[in-house]
Amino acid sequence: MSDPLFDAAARLLAGDAPADNATPTATASGNSVMSVGEFAGKLKRAVESEFGSVRLRGEISGYKRVASGHAYLSLKDDSAVLDGVIWKGQVAALGFQPQDGAEVIVSGRITTYPGRSKYQIIIDRMELAGEGALMALLEKLKAKLAAEGLFSADRKRPLPFMPRTIGVVTSPTGAVIRDILHRLEDRCPTHVLVWPVKVQGAGAAEEVAAAIRGFDAMPPETRPDLVIVARGGGSIEDLWAFNEEVVVRALAACTIPTISAVGHETDTTLADFAADRRAPTPTAAAEIAVPVLADLRLTIAGYGQRTEKCARRYHERGRERLTALVRVLPRRDALLGPQRQRADDIGARLDRGLERRVTLARGQLDRSAGALRLATLERQLERARDRTAAAWRLVQSLGPNSILDRGYAFVSARVGGAVVGSAAAARAAGAVTLHFRDGEVDAKVERGGGKGYAGPSGDQPTLL
Repeated sequence: MSDPLFDAAARLLAGDAPADNATPTATASGNSVMSVGEFAGKLKRAVESEFGSVRLRGEISGYKRVASGHAYLSLKDDSAVLDGVIWKGQVAALGFQPQDGAEVIVSGRITTYPGRSKYQIIIDRMELAGEGALMALLEKLKAKLAAEGLFSADRKRPLPFMPRTIGVVTSPTGAVIRDILHRLEDRCPTHVLVWPVKVQGAGAAEEVAAAIRGFDAMPPETRPDLVIVARGGGSIEDLWAFNEEVVVRALAACTIPTISAVGHETDTTLADFAADRRAPTPTAAAEIAVPVLADLRLTIAGYGQRTEKCARRYHERGRERLTALVRVLPRRDALLGPQRQRADDIGARLDRGLERRVTLARGQLDRSAGALRLATLERQLERARDRTAAAWRLVQSLGPNSILDRGYAFVSARVGGAVVGSAAAARAAGAVTLHFRDGEVDAKVERGGGKGYAGPSGDQPTLL
């Protein structure tokens, strides 16, 4: 007897066979086979109609946000794992930044993804599962940022003593900005720039961070000297925007000194650790930012009085020291008496010396005047004339003209007039002048060494 199951398995071509997934319409038409896509669509509609909206609790795992802006994650507990999707618009509406390990409660609808044959939840809302989960997420983020050094004391900068311009990042409609302005007006009026932001809810953290970066990017001539990030009190959920990583990093990267004034004295956020100074309240932030003008004036006046007293004290001490020195210094007459007496002695000696000098000079003048007689001067003049005449006769006797008177002559070169004293000099001169007593004769010197003309000869020369 043949087995129908064996026979059906042995067939190569598919034929009609009863199946559990056949719909009444498909059975009536004689076709009981569905495609994978048809079955996936039917399953998707069945799941969505059965689970319209669900609320689940679980731990986030594998959270990531892709370039399109959507976010993908997994919710898990001890026994199961469920994939989840948050569309771009819902991600921006979340009140906190999801992180792996955070326990949350999500609301959404269950659906399937036929492309991977998986069911998943489309998340419309996400909340932290109680304050314990919120604090666990806060501590985890705090440890991460502290490990990067964003809370280090070395990064803290001193606040300006008296800032000319203060920037305030807060809500423009709350009581915080009014308290800060009134407190600044009471203590020390200062120019204030307010950057209005949301301080709670979706997008608040991004606005606060953008305001801090905006103040930091202003030109130096208009940029504030101090930035105050302020918000009133509230629950940890209300203050959560100031625990976001984007706000903490903006405060840490700001080059302007910052004060965090978020909540009341008992409230602590991560912004307090990243700022250069924490104020317990927004009013206290205004008190920290500026000094009291009246106290400042009083302090300056006190410094002026102390400076004046100090100057007077130094003046009095100097006068006392000068008086003490005057007592031990000798008197003027005692110092100058010997010098005055010596000057008087020298003056008297000078007068006597001048008188003696004049007397001696007068006696010498008288003796010289007695020696100056007219006959004596004439005799001295006659002797001088005789000596001069004798010297002139000697000069004339030694001159060349005296030789000419005795019948001699002397030779000089025609060019230049130098006296020629040798035959070689005469031949070198060529043309000479002979000087006689009664005149001069020009002559030419023969330079050759040939014979002179001997006169005519009696013999007639012959040509034969």
